[in-house]
Amino acid sequence: MGGYWRPRAGATVAGVLAAIAGGVGAARMLRGLAAVVPPAEITAIVNTADDFRLHGLAISPDLDTVTYTLADASNQALGWGLDGETWKVMEQLERLGGETWFRLGDRDLATHLYRTQRLASGASLSDVAAELALAWGLQTRLLPMTDSPVETRLVVGGQGETDDEDEIGFQDYFVARRHSVPVRSVRFAGVSDSVPGPDVLAALADAERVVICPSNPIVSVGPVLAVPGIRDAVAARRPDVVAVSPIIAGAAIKGPADRLMRELGHESTVVGVARLYADVAGTLVIDSADAALAPAVEDVGLRCLVAPTVMSSPDAAAALARVIVSC
Repeated sequence: MGGYWRPRAGATVAGVLAAIAGGVGAARMLRGLAAVVPPAEITAIVNTADDFRLHGLAISPDLDTVTYTLADASNQALGWGLDGETWKVMEQLERLGGETWFRLGDRDLATHLYRTQRLASGASLSDVAAELALAWGLQTRLLPMTDSPVETRLVVGGQGETDDEDEIGFQDYFVARRHSVPVRSVRFAGVSDSVPGPDVLAALADAERVVICPSNPIVSVGPVLAVPGIRDAVAARRPDVVAVSPIIAGAAIKGPADRLMRELGHESTVVGVARLYADVAGTLVIDSADAALAPAVEDVGLRCLVAPTVMSSPDAAAALARVIVSC
């Protein structure tokens, strides 16, 4: 179906939602959903394969980005961290010659200190996510995809005869190397031994609609679906699953999703996104710039909705959310 999405006569807003989330795009989508659906009726299942340890601290970038954004406390200019942040610790650490490639603001450090202390005392990552959400006054439920350790690992390099391949962690690729190196393969270390976090499968089963946020399909949504049991649970709800393409006119708004798709042999278009989600999503929302590709998306086997998908403001995010929950 081509053209713009139009609400059906008498269309009603969906109730309880479960959203698969990872990173800035997901955080903005969740903020939009919370503007049109009671936040307490939204459960976000968040990627944790980006989690890592630095300076002895347990850092969960996607969980924190979602938490800060929903609390209206995120640093919009940077796309991560807290608004009004100061950097005294990093400045002093740099003066001492310490590692500062992954910058942690002074207030943000409190989050990581708290998480590290709680995990060391025997709390689960799910416990900590719930405690931090409560501390920020959130009603939306945030569930780590798993409490088990899972790590995104990327094989990079290997283009030339003297360019050796190297397997590195996601933060090394994304932050330290600014996702500038070619990726040969991606794996999620530990995922085969992981189990879904508490309440994850129930949230997927009980939701009236499941939303796959406009996150990187390879390294944000991919790890969540790779946790044993989650992909099957989402596929079982396929007619009720709505995915939003993070690719617009062949490019990602932010981050390396388009390049990663090409490097790993996928088409960097909404059609490529449709193929990646064909077994789990019944509907794909694409941007108006890609309206001409709507028939090709439907040829893959998904219903296609065309609407503005650039969440340039809270109002734009809310407008997109209305498309998702009312279709």
